[in-house]
Amino acid sequence: MSSSEVITSAPPRPLAREGQDSAIARKASTRKSASQSHLKLQTISWIVPVLILAIWELLSRIGYIAPQILPSPSSVAQTGVELMQNGTLLVHLGYSLARAAVGFVIGGAIGFALGLAVGFSRLAEAVLDRSVQMIRAVPFMALLPLVIIWFGVDESGKIFLVALAVMFPIYINTVLGIRQVDPKLLEVGRVTGLSRRELVRLIILPGAMPSILTGVRYALAVAWLALVIAETIATNKGIGFLAMDAREFLQTNVIVLTILIYAIIGVIADTVAKTLERKLLAWHPNYDKDGNQ
Repeated sequence: MSSSEVITSAPPRPLAREGQDSAIARKASTRKSASQSHLKLQTISWIVPVLILAIWELLSRIGYIAPQILPSPSSVAQTGVELMQNGTLLVHLGYSLARAAVGFVIGGAIGFALGLAVGFSRLAEAVLDRSVQMIRAVPFMALLPLVIIWFGVDESGKIFLVALAVMFPIYINTVLGIRQVDPKLLEVGRVTGLSRRELVRLIILPGAMPSILTGVRYALAVAWLALVIAETIATNKGIGFLAMDAREFLQTNVIVLTILIYAIIGVIADTVAKTLERKLLAWHPNYDKDGNQ
């Protein structure tokens, strides 16, 4: 048998299969590289906070920072452990989380509903938008006396302030997201015979979702700012009350602890919002599975 016959009889590997394998390998390599890059950036993002804590601890231990002015991180941590062990911290944290959650749900639902109405209807915009913007311009502190008169000092007043704060960013970003949907996509939907309800469900709301979720992230931060103000109203439960009570007794370590708790809750809330973005915007080219934007 000649060499030419051997070569001819060998089953050739399809070129299409080779190209497909090469594309899969490149895709896997790109995804691995993106994952490693994301992990590296996440690590870097934690270096600065850890470094700040380390410098803070060092300056406190050498006596450069007086404990009455700013206690060391280890002292604050010890205070947190003690409050956890006697149950005080968990009780106050539970009340604050409940107020923030209920207010966020109520305010978010109202803001989203108003945003949908104004985003889809010019008439609704004429009726609602100016009044909403006027209320948004009123400072929270100016509302406190009126809230006390309306609701007294029970839970409803605190939840009202949180809901009011949450409503505006979700409202504004919902309207903005709906108005920024590409008109070409809407035209394609109409040409393909989609009904108005299908246009809303398949094109408008998905297109507006990045802006809406940005509003949710901002609202999560604003909710805690509003809660701090709300818990200055006569109350005996909550992280805000814990800080105010510590101020009366000059317990600096407790005050710093409450500030760190707010910061930690803010980071956790933002992480949850980013996870929600990755789940709901998996189709979007600017949001990959590794959380890069």
